[in-house]
Amino acid sequence: MEPNWLTWAKELQSIAQAGLTYSKDKFDIERFEQIRNISLKILAKQTSMDKMIIKDLFANETGYATPKVDIRAVVFQEDKILMVRENMDNKWALPGGWADIGLSPGQVAVKEVNEESGFKVKPIKLLAVLDKKYHPHPPSAYHVYKMFIQCEIVSGEPQIGLETNQVDFFAENELPELSIARNTKSQLSMLFDYLKNPEKPVAFD
Repeated sequence: MEPNWLTWAKELQSIAQAGLTYSKDKFDIERFEQIRNISLKILAKQTSMDKMIIKDLFANETGYATPKVDIRAVVFQEDKILMVRENMDNKWALPGGWADIGLSPGQVAVKEVNEESGFKVKPIKLLAVLDKKYHPHPPSAYHVYKMFIQCEIVSGEPQIGLETNQVDFFAENELPELSIARNTKSQLSMLFDYLKNPEKPVAFD
């Protein structure tokens, strides 16, 4: 579970963003700007980050605030799961990333696997839709839904991408050091359970 201060800061940001989107009265706009500024102050105080950096990261969007969507591809081969080592932290994650405008979730999964691992896959099943804040990830400025989509390899061979430096398959009892901002050990255990019990219903928070 994420800390209360982060939940409250994100809620204030969401209220402010909606207010700035729909308000016409200049005094209402001023109040919502104040609310947004309070959310930035909370983050700056709790993280020791520069307020302007936080503003660019955390309060840079317009329109009604909605969760971001992170797509992760789940690819099994001989009872092992496909993972890539991320350049950003040199730790391992399922291929994936932010959902792209104009692409379906399945198309995003296919694209990410190809770009990050070299394999061409086809999506076959949605396994889970999880709310990141209910899982043991590091705190995030964004409210994120994570979609895990099982895919099958059609062709290709391991090949690193622009954001990855290694590609490999891992058994459940031989998992590497995980990039926990992207996936957690408990989530990997859940995914291996789908390998053992393919009739399990979709998991969701």
